[in-house]
Amino acid sequence: MTQETSKLKVFREAEVRNNKDKSTLLIIHDNVYDVTKFLEEHPGGEEVLLEQAGKDATESFEDVGHSTDARELMSEYLIGELHESDKKGSTIKTNTSINAPDSDSGSGWTGWLLPLGVALAAAFLYRYFMSQSS
Repeated sequence: MTQETSKLKVFREAEVRNNKDKSTLLIIHDNVYDVTKFLEEHPGGEEVLLEQAGKDATESFEDVGHSTDARELMSEYLIGELHESDKKGSTIKTNTSINAPDSDSGSGWTGWLLPLGVALAAAFLYRYFMSQSS
């Protein structure tokens, strides 16, 4: 547990699920966030957050592939963490955006070699068929 998280309020999962005040609480990666003030600003619309209110929204959050900026913005809404017995131990992904670099993609030349080969083959086939029809 980091020094920052040791100062946070500890919530039980049932406490988040049965939240009695008008706050919109979410659980993401075993941390509790109050996103009430963020509802109108959320790029996906407030309905997305309200649908996950009181639940563990980790899977939904990760499935969307939030940017690094979105992940940094989350710290503004962090109000606590789950009690040790309620934690699921999910790991935080560092970059899941659609344009995230793929470490298995190899070197840069392989990214253009195949399309170049296909383009050249198409050009040769076109010229061959055009010369046959003349």
